[in-house]
Formats: sequence, C-alpha cells, structure tokens
Amino acid sequence: MKNRFIKILAVLIAVLTLLPMAVMAEPYQTYTYSIDGEQLASPHAYTPNVVLDSSDMGLPVPLKKVADMVVDDNGNVYLADKDANAIYVLDANLKYRFTIDTFINSNGIEDSFNNPNGCFVTKRNIYVADTDNKRIVIFDLDGNYVRHLEEPKSDIFEDNTKYRPTAIAVDASDRIYVVSPDIYQGILSLDANGEFRGYVGAQKVSYNAWEIFWRTFQTAKQRSKGKKNLSTSYNNITIDDEGFIYCTTTGLKADDQQAAITNKKGDYSPIKKFNAAGKDILGRNGFFGPGGEVKIAGGGLSNKPSRIIDVALGPSGSWSIIDADRSKIFTYDQYGNLLFVFGDRGDLLGNISEMATAIAYQGTNFLVFDGLLQTITLYTRTEYGDVLIRALQNEIDRKHGEAVNDYQDILKRNSNFDAAYIGIGKALYRQGKYEEAMKMFASAYETENYSKALKELRQNWADKYFILIPIVVVAFLFVVVKFFGYAGKINKKTALKKGQKTFKEEILYAFHLIFHPFDGFWDLKHEKRGSVRGAIFWLVLALVAICYQSVGRAYVFNPRASYTSMFGSLLSILVPVALWVIGNWCLTTLFDGEGSIKDIFVATCYCAVPLVLLIIPATAITNILTLSEATIYEMLVSIAWVWVGLLLFFGTMVTHDYPIGKNVLTCIGTILAMAVIMFCVILFSTLIMKIISFIAGIVVELSYR
Repeated sequence: MKNRFIKILAVLIAVLTLLPMAVMAEPYQTYTYSIDGEQLASPHAYTPNVVLDSSDMGLPVPLKKVADMVVDDNGNVYLADKDANAIYVLDANLKYRFTIDTFINSNGIEDSFNNPNGCFVTKRNIYVADTDNKRIVIFDLDGNYVRHLEEPKSDIFEDNTKYRPTAIAVDASDRIYVVSPDIYQGILSLDANGEFRGYVGAQKVSYNAWEIFWRTFQTAKQRSKGKKNLSTSYNNITIDDEGFIYCTTTGLKADDQQAAITNKKGDYSPIKKFNAAGKDILGRNGFFGPGGEVKIAGGGLSNKPSRIIDVALGPSGSWSIIDADRSKIFTYDQYGNLLFVFGDRGDLLGNISEMATAIAYQGTNFLVFDGLLQTITLYTRTEYGDVLIRALQNEIDRKHGEAVNDYQDILKRNSNFDAAYIGIGKALYRQGKYEEAMKMFASAYETENYSKALKELRQNWADKYFILIPIVVVAFLFVVVKFFGYAGKINKKTALKKGQKTFKEEILYAFHLIFHPFDGFWDLKHEKRGSVRGAIFWLVLALVAICYQSVGRAYVFNPRASYTSMFGSLLSILVPVALWVIGNWCLTTLFDGEGSIKDIFVATCYCAVPLVLLIIPATAITNILTLSEATIYEMLVSIAWVWVGLLLFFGTMVTHDYPIGKNVLTCIGTILAMAVIMFCVILFSTLIMKIISFIAGIVVELSYR
C-alpha cells in the first residue's frame, strides 16, 4: 500500500508540473540592446547645437533672471526677465528684436512691470503676468500696449486670498487661465475681459495615516480649529490648440508623487492635462506614469522625486517636462508613453550648469534656458527624432502602413523602444494578424492592447470550433458531476464500514468534509475517516497548486514573468501550516482542547482541499481570459482562500469541542501564537548566527597569531 501511494503521488506531481507547458501561450520573443554582441546606447532624438548668452543674442543689456520663455507660431522667442522687469523678444534666429519694459497705460500714464514671472503669446497678442502689480498686461505682437486686466473680484474668494499671477495661458476664445501660487483651489479661469468664471482642477489634499486616524475622533469644531491641509498650487501652465490645459506642480509629498508615477494615477501627479470641465485626461499608458524619475534611492538628488517646473508642447501630440533639479527633459507621446530623455547637469555642451528654468519648442529645435548662466541651449532634432515624430504623425493621420515602416526603422536604431512595438502591434491588429500583434504588445509589456488582440483571437477560435466548445463544456460538467456522485457513493458506503479505511476512501472523504464541515470534522476525528497519509496527500496537492499558480498564469496576469521560486512557494504553505498546528496545539493544551497535535494536523491539511479544487482550474483558464475578465480569476482564488479560512475555523471548533465564542478567541490566540513563534525563531536564528560569526572571528584571529 505504501509503494502504491508513492507511485500515485509521483504521477500527480508530474502531471500538474507539466500542465503549465500545455496551457501557457508560446514564449514571446525578447529583444536585446546589442547588435553583433556590441552593447549600443539608445540614439538621441535631439543633439546640442549651440549655447547663446546675452551678447550672442544681441541684447542691449545682460539678462538678469529669466522666469519664463515662450515661442510663437513664427518662431519668435519671448523671455520674461523678472529682475529686469522686462520682456525681451528675439526672432526665429534667436537675435534681438525689441524690449517691452515701459508703456503708456489706458489712463495715459507711463507704466512698467513689477516682477513679471510669465507670458503667453497668441496669434494676435502678448499676455504678460505682471506678478507684483497683480494684473495681466496685454500687448500686440509688435509690443504696443493694448490694455490690462486688474485683479479679478468674486464673492467666492476667501478673505485672505492673494492674487499674484505667475503663469498664464490663453485659448482660442481668449479665455485666460491663471496660476497664482497663493491660491490653492486650482487654476483661475477668466473671460476675455478678466472676469472670474471659476476654478479648474484643484489638487487633491494629502493626509498621512496618523492625520486620518486622529480626525476620526475630532468634532467638526476641533477640525476647523486645527491645522488645515491645503491643496498644492500649480507653478506653470500651457494650452494646446484644442483647448486642453497642461499644468505642472511642485511641493507634492515625495511618497505621493512617486506612488502616482508608479501606479499611473493622477491624484498626486506633478503633471496634469485638463479639459474644459476641469477633469484630468492625461494619458498614462506607459510602463510608468509620466512625471520624471521613476525610482529614487540613495543619497543626494537620487533620493528626491523630479521637481517639474515647466511643460512644453511639441509636434504630433508629443510634450516635454523638465526636472529642474536634474536638468533633464522627459518627452512623452499623447498616450503617456515615454519617448526619450535628454539633458543633464554639468559643464559639457548640452548640459545645464545648475538649474534649467524654462523649455520651449521652436520648430525642429528645442530650447532650454539655464537659470544660473542666463543662457539658451539650442538642441537640434536628429534623423532618429525626425523618424520618430513622423511615425507619431502618421498614427494621428491614420496612415498605419507608413507608421509601421517608420517604427521598423526606429527599431533598427533602438531595439528597446516600447512605443515602436506598440505601434507595429496596433497596425497588425487592424490587419487581423492577432497572434503577431500579441507578440509585439508582449515585447512592450502592453497588456491592454494584448488583451484586445487575445479577445479577437479567442473569438475567431470560437467561430471556428463553435460546435466543439459546447460538447467539451458539457463533457467536462458531466465528468465533474459523475465524479462527485461517485465520491458521494463511496463516502456513504464507508460510513457504515468498520475498521481501517483504505487510502482511496480517506482521500475521497475530503469531498464530503468540505461541504459538511460540522459532521465532517467530527467523523474525521472520532470515526477515523481520515489519516495522516491522507492529510499529507492533500497538503502535497495544495503545494502543487500554489507552485502552479506561480508559474502557470498567462501573460496578461503576469506580464513581467515574475515567478516565485519553487522553494518560496513551498514555504508559503508549509510554514503557515506548521505554525498553525504548533500554535493551536500549544494554546488548546492550556484551555481544555480535546484534539491532539495529530488531530490538528490532519484537520488542517484537509482544510487545504479548496486550494486544489479552485486554484488549479483558475490558473489554467487565465490563458483564455482577457484583462477585463480578470475578476473571474481573482474571484475564484478569493473563494478558495475564504473557504479554507472557514474550514479552519469550523475544524478547530469541532476538533476541540469548543463553543463558538471560545473558538473565536482560540483562533485569534493561535494567530498571535504564530507571530510569537516566528519572533522566537528569528531571534534564536539571529543569535546562533552571531555566535557562529563570533567563533569564526576567534578562529581567524588565532590562525593569524
């Protein structure tokens, strides 16, 4: 009998171990960074061309402290020098045209700026944020004064509201959007006459765990008198041709900002895109959400999130942000996929000496302003950048065939460019080549589009085998019903049998126990319907189920192929079972428990049956489920673990003959006992390691002497 048991167990393990190979999709191609064994760097989309200072631009006086830089449709560049109280205008060749510093206002009085921090240029006018004069001054494109807009008034403004416009944007209908650093309710929306129309896009207030806990015990009066947590205000703004507003912000909590980037959420993102209703619609479909540096660790700048201070809109739906601390420019497409990163701090050409303060696109050029040296670094778009922008534009124009050619050209230069794989995958998807599209999406970890292609492939397969599918389903249900009926007959027959039960009877008894836990656990203990060998059998199958779950999930549910090692999977079941058995036995021995350590072990292992019945099929069906159907898999796994928990509860109750109240306390006490045992084991292990290290040190010291 013992040899037969070992053979059956070996066959089951072999079958379930090989099962992932039968149901998992074909491994997908992985792309390397090298050609002919040579490691290659990603090509640059922009390359530094020249650095220009005040004399190179032909300015009449040196720049003092430029706070903003914008470019109009003709390539003219506008510099807002806050310390010089002037707006300098350059032509498309970055040569000086004229200065706006003094003007005759609408009252016929000579006027000037006071700390102008921002400007914006439309097809007709130049708008200047005259910060400390609390107004917006409007000029024509030749620098002639048109009018100015005084501080807006509204009943909804708080009494201590300070209006200090530092950045502005104007849409095609002359609606004006103003950033004021002291106003936390959001961006101010003004009409063409400067009348206040409302707030747009207030930042979400951030609370830590302690503040949330403490506020639950406070009255409304106490909360009103306490310190207020206010939204973080924005620091810069721009607007595209369709009226969508791009905003940047600093001052967010580091943990909140990094979580927003990692989880691709918009609540605490340093960059947002608002529609007219004030809803954030920024695409965050990349590997990580847009916002600069993804991983922060170590010392210095590397342990701080990116400080985003400006955003610039580029061609073909692309847009860029700048990390002021690192002087790096991050560029994304309209969907939030990272396209490229360039720039750095340093003294070499193309680097920024201390801090970049403003960025702007000028046709195929890219301008970066150095806040320390007061210089402009001009970057020129490379051939690689031209191909990339052309591919983005072809996608927008729905020229998918041409876009594929461009993306294939890009992959020859940069085999790790995710957007190219996604672009090719989309084109293949539209051509009905779903399997090829899935391989491309898998190369870029694009699970959403991969799931869409899988759905279409599944539909084609279902149309092809529409007669076979119901036959297979009915046959499967027939087998399941027959098996449970057979197990029920065996269990009824065994209930009248006296003496030792066979191994088959002990195993099949589990199918009665999981549906009838009260009499099931009673008979398991008193009628000897189960045994240690039966318990070990189900424990081993539970281990196989957990190992299979780790390696058998389909690509959609495990895109990065993050598998737990076999050893780790075994420990994830064996350690909790051992701790539960030992902790429960130690506790119930002190509180009149009627179960022995053997009874506890057998009952605990039989509780693992739902893991075998649900996790194995749930993992297998991931190969035909799409991303939108992930709740089916999650539901089956959750049911399995909840079922195990309930069986453990009722098993403890019946095994020790406890009333329900005492059983609740016993289960809680067992969990605490498990924690104490783990603490003691870790403490003892640490102590042993220190003793070994001490002895080893003495031996080494003696060997030297």
